[in-house]
Amino acid sequence: MNTTGQKVAVITGASQGIGAGLVEGYRKLGYAVVATSRAIAPSQDPDVLTVPGDIADPATAERVAAAAIERFGRIDALVNNAGIFIAKPFTDYTREEYDAAVGVNLSGFFRISQLAVEQMLRQGDGHVVQITTSLVDHASSTVTSVLASLTKGGLQSATKALAIEYAARGVRSNAVSLGIIKTPMHPEAHHESLAGLHPLGRMGEVSDVVDAVLYLENAPFVTGEVLHVDGGQSAGH
Repeated sequence: MNTTGQKVAVITGASQGIGAGLVEGYRKLGYAVVATSRAIAPSQDPDVLTVPGDIADPATAERVAAAAIERFGRIDALVNNAGIFIAKPFTDYTREEYDAAVGVNLSGFFRISQLAVEQMLRQGDGHVVQITTSLVDHASSTVTSVLASLTKGGLQSATKALAIEYAARGVRSNAVSLGIIKTPMHPEAHHESLAGLHPLGRMGEVSDVVDAVLYLENAPFVTGEVLHVDGGQSAGH
């Protein structure tokens, strides 16, 4: 049990890429971290608790929230980073792909956020961050992505609704809306063409995303914001 007043962050999709970067970023801020993803190894850091599980399953959310309270006694930040992105023509999506995207992107946000916000309300403060895609704001004929826009667009709307519902009770809600980030998800052979999709002419780095989330974490007057970290994509082409 945390008796030192140390703040605690819960991060989903935390085993690699952006999620792993967020774990490291919050640790540098001095937070303890509860990290979850489908396959995540135990941490050697006593202030990082890993909980394996599929966030689309509400039982995983229950286990993660319970573990955070049991081990550290509080939840100060939740970063809903877990996500599935499937780019294909709208009429080609299968029922399985639809269920997978809705399961992780929406259901995965819903239960863990309920549990985290309940705890934050007991504490009198807290911060929830959603990771979304700038394709929500600028559809592109070069990236067919209705399923991503459907689910991540829902997250952006929910971000604002949460911010307003709990603004007077000390719980903030923000989103970081991404361009294409250099992670293991994108083979190096595609990097040059992916870089060209951004007005700044490069892909984003994991550090760009971490910096944005930590800015919001340290910005007590900011809530209901969708911060675009997308190389200028949402501004135009």
